[in-house]
Order: sequence, then structure tokens, then C-alpha cells
Amino acid sequence: MSTDFTQEQASFAKAVAAFCAREAGTREQRDALTEHGTHSHNQALYEKMAELGWLGATIPEEFGGADGSTVDMCILLEQAAKGMAPIGGIGPTLITGAAYEKFGTPTQKDAVLGGIVAGKSYSISMSEPEAGSDVGNLSCRAEKTSDGWLINGQKTWCSNAHFADRILLVARTGRGEGKHGGMTMFDVPADVDGLSIVGIDTMGGKEVNDLYFTDCVLPEDAVVGVEGQGWSQLMTGLNIERLILAAMMLGTAQRAFDDTLQFITQRKQFGRPVGTFQALRHRVADLATESECGRLLVYHVARLVDENPDKLFPREASMAKLKLTETAKKVALEGMQMMGGYGYATEFDMEKHVRTTLVSSIYGGTNEIQRDIIGKTYGL
Repeated sequence: MSTDFTQEQASFAKAVAAFCAREAGTREQRDALTEHGTHSHNQALYEKMAELGWLGATIPEEFGGADGSTVDMCILLEQAAKGMAPIGGIGPTLITGAAYEKFGTPTQKDAVLGGIVAGKSYSISMSEPEAGSDVGNLSCRAEKTSDGWLINGQKTWCSNAHFADRILLVARTGRGEGKHGGMTMFDVPADVDGLSIVGIDTMGGKEVNDLYFTDCVLPEDAVVGVEGQGWSQLMTGLNIERLILAAMMLGTAQRAFDDTLQFITQRKQFGRPVGTFQALRHRVADLATESECGRLLVYHVARLVDENPDKLFPREASMAKLKLTETAKKVALEGMQMMGGYGYATEFDMEKHVRTTLVSSIYGGTNEIQRDIIGKTYGL
């Protein structure tokens, strides 16, 4: 079905798809780029996309970008995920970049937004061992000193910090009104003294990290935005964050569906392709319908954001994140079931799709939190 792309956007989608097919279209290519799936990000491939100008698709022209739309961003993310391009840094980078674009100083914007265009990766650090969904409970402390800021504490589940150039840290600088008051954003070079980055082993490989800040000194101008206003600043970025996650899972869902369809069309049992049996044919029909509904939702919300850049869409953005992560997970799990033992074998990509999608309903605000947000918008 049509998503009402312009001719330029349709061409952009085809170009990204062709690039992924050329650079990461075979299992052998992807294994070489990721050390057999150990890593989610290949910097050389990422920089090739930067050279084409794609990483800066939504970055303002003054920083070297193309000043494109939210729809353009979703096209890039959808096609890159569908093409299984190992550029795991792109999601956290774009989420982080959006915060710098809104609240950064001119110097910070030059460094970060220009860095995105050039192919650098960034990370955002909010979660702590006792502050996941309950972000207001964070305790990583930033104390003002004569030299700037002294940071102490632990953060966790920080995506891609092990190869990021900078980290956007959310730390507590005081106690404001309510539990979310007194949070502040800080611009932290990933190689700063006093910061230790320790990887966490996961089903997906090397993706997330613990961060340990021990008497880490930051300059006075490391604050991003306004001291004590970190929470309200975070809230303004939810449209983009949730759309980024939704668009990536849209591409993953489509790839899992395509891989399933190819397999059940070729695999024969009882003298005919297994996909021709009603039990599988009906499953495929349901998954195709769910995926198409999700695709229409993603681009509908993206257009709402483009038409109303200063407006928050808590209901619609949460719906997009909820719908696409649940749909992608369902497609991958159903695909594995329809492929039988082959879906479970590492020889095929389906088990990778399952691992990728299982975590999607947890990160970026769990889907339980998304449902709660949606319910509150109806006065519940």
C-alpha cells in the first residue's frame, strides 16, 4: 500500500535498500562485518553511509546535513533494518543528536551534529541499577565544584557506549519539585578520566554497557540545556525516540516476514510447499496485515511530527513504539515456528530476528510503560 512518499523519498528508500543489498546482502558479508554476530555495529560501513550523506539526512544544513524530515529519517531506519545493515549505533546516535539539537550550546551542536554527519556515534545514559522505568529514582550525582562538575555513580544498559564518541549523561544535581526535579544533562567525552565502560554480555552480543563514574571531572560548560531541567528536556524528545525504535522494528518485521515467506515457499513436505497448507497460509495473512498496519502507523505519526514539530504526541508515539515492537516480535517468533528446526538453527537469520526483536519491547521504555502512557491519555 502507498505511504504517499514523494518521488525523492521513494528513490531514497530504493537507494538505501540497494546499498544494504550490495554491502551486507549475504550472510557471509554480515558475518565478516560483525565477527559472526558478536558486534552490532561496523564503523567502516557506517562511515560509507555517512559519505553518502545519509546519516545527516535530518541534520540542519548549517551543520552539514540535508535538513530532511522525520519521514526521511524513518525511511532510512526502516530500510537499513530490513537490509540487516550492521549499524547498531544509528538509533542511539539519532536519539542523542536530537537532544543536542534542541538544547545544546553552539559549540556542542557543532561537535555533535557535525559529528553525526561525519559518521561518529553517540550514546545516551539514563538507566541505573535502581532506576529503569522509574527514571526519577536515579542517583548518579553531579556536584558543582570550582573546576566544573564532579560525577560519581553507576549507570547501566547504556547502548553502544563502547564505541561512542560522546555520551549524553543524565545525572542528579539536586532535588527539585517532585521526584523528577533536579536532573541535568551533561556532555561527556567517552574517553574522559574517571569513566570506566564495562560491557554486558547479552543475547544480541556486544551492545550495552555499565558505566562507572569515579570522581570524573567535567568542565562547567558540559551542561546540555538548563541545570535541573533534564527531565522536561527528556520529555520533549519522546516523539523522535519512539519513532526511531518503531521504524527500526518495522524494517526488522518486514525482513523476518520476507525470510519466512521465502522459506515456506521453497520448503516441501507431503509433496507440496509448506506455505500452501492453510495453517501457514492464514498465519502469513495475519502477519502481513499486522505489518502493513504498523507501517501506516509509523509514517502517519512521522508526518504528524513534521507538521507539528513543537508538539508532543505521547499517545501516537507510544502507540507506534508499542505496535511495531510487538509486531516485529510476533513476526519473528511465528517465522521461527513456521520454519521449524531451521528457524532455530544459526545457519538461518530467523534466530537473529528473534533475538533482535525480543529486547525491543524492553528498551526505550518498556511496553508496559507505553500502555500506561496511552491509557493516561484517555484519562485513565
